[in-house]
Amino acid sequence: MKKGFYTIMSAQFFSSLADNALFVAAVELLRTSGAAEWQRAALVPMFALFYVVLAPFVGAFADAVPKGKVMFVSNSIKVVGCLMMLFGTHPLAAYAIVGLGAAAYSPAKYGILTELLPPSQLVKANGWIEGLTIGSIILGVLLGGQLVGARLGGLLLGFDLPLMDTGVDTPAEAAIASMVLLYVIAALFNLRIPRTEAELQPLELDPAGLVRDFSNCNARLWSDKLGQISLATTTLFWGVSGNLRYIVLAWAAAALGYGTTQASSLVGVVAIGTAVGAIVASLAMRLERAASVIPLGVLMGLLVIGMNFISDVWVAAPFLVLLGGIGGYLVVPMNALLQHRGHNLMGAGRSIAVQNFNEQACILGLGAFYTGMTKLGLSAFGAITIFGLVVAATMALIGRWHRRNAVRHSDEVERLLAIARSDRH
Repeated sequence: MKKGFYTIMSAQFFSSLADNALFVAAVELLRTSGAAEWQRAALVPMFALFYVVLAPFVGAFADAVPKGKVMFVSNSIKVVGCLMMLFGTHPLAAYAIVGLGAAAYSPAKYGILTELLPPSQLVKANGWIEGLTIGSIILGVLLGGQLVGARLGGLLLGFDLPLMDTGVDTPAEAAIASMVLLYVIAALFNLRIPRTEAELQPLELDPAGLVRDFSNCNARLWSDKLGQISLATTTLFWGVSGNLRYIVLAWAAAALGYGTTQASSLVGVVAIGTAVGAIVASLAMRLERAASVIPLGVLMGLLVIGMNFISDVWVAAPFLVLLGGIGGYLVVPMNALLQHRGHNLMGAGRSIAVQNFNEQACILGLGAFYTGMTKLGLSAFGAITIFGLVVAATMALIGRWHRRNAVRHSDEVERLLAIARSDRH
């Protein structure tokens, strides 16, 4: 890998570590303040909100400004969100601001890979960065769970700044305050990211023009016979994964009687499986064979339903590793194929912004769906069953869509696969 790739990975690790620890701390903050369960579930779609709203603008911004600088600004916005949560803003609103920083961060993070590396290294690079991201998810949820626990939370509360009343009075608030430091570390790595030779694209200052440009890019990717399938698959995967963090917390409370600290370790177990699946896929899969993993998405939806039949942690742990592993093996080749097609069709930042818009819209939609079921009084088990059925059925439809493309548009699909094969060399 080229010089600079590992700096990007380091920045991503600390930023993602803080994102996931902050999620657990925000859940605990709402729980201890007596907020309704639906508000805790709503953290997931609130984080996705600005990904969807600002999608036409963040991709163009990432293509117009050096991506290291974009990532630095984004982490600074996350710091603002943490401080808002600490100083009285409702956690849902403050967490949405953290999501705003993440929305601006993502097009730069993934877009710089296509600028820095040749297409032949994209699957491997995605395997590394997804594996590292998932590693940070594991450590992040575990860190967040421990920081809101009695032992580490009490230790943090024991630190007092002289001549200053910080207003930090609970373990959850102390955990949120400590996330500021992690975001600052990530921002320092952002400053070390090298400029690539990719030409910066002029930023359209007309909002209506940016929306039109984004709409055209979105339509272009959805009309591409390989782009549409990879986009649909990754969209659904991230919609599921984004909500699975809270679903596992809710399931662990209902099925195992776990609190936030114990349940957060099971979220980490899912992420361990995803990391293993991502690494295996990066070693075993080729770009042109990415669509062969689609049936795994149906299995992933059915396994989500299978959680309802588990009441023993010794069964739950390997089951959740399997669930995560299937997801990791599914997403890496499809993500690489999507980046490849997007880079060929439009600028890297714009293509990632389109991807983020669709994926986060799915997280927002599925999160609102799950939150609505919770608010209507459906049990965690019932909500999980309906959620899993929707996922399995949707993935089956995507598989059918791809098979139809292969029959009706065989010449175009073969031409695009030939491009992917040639770009590996």
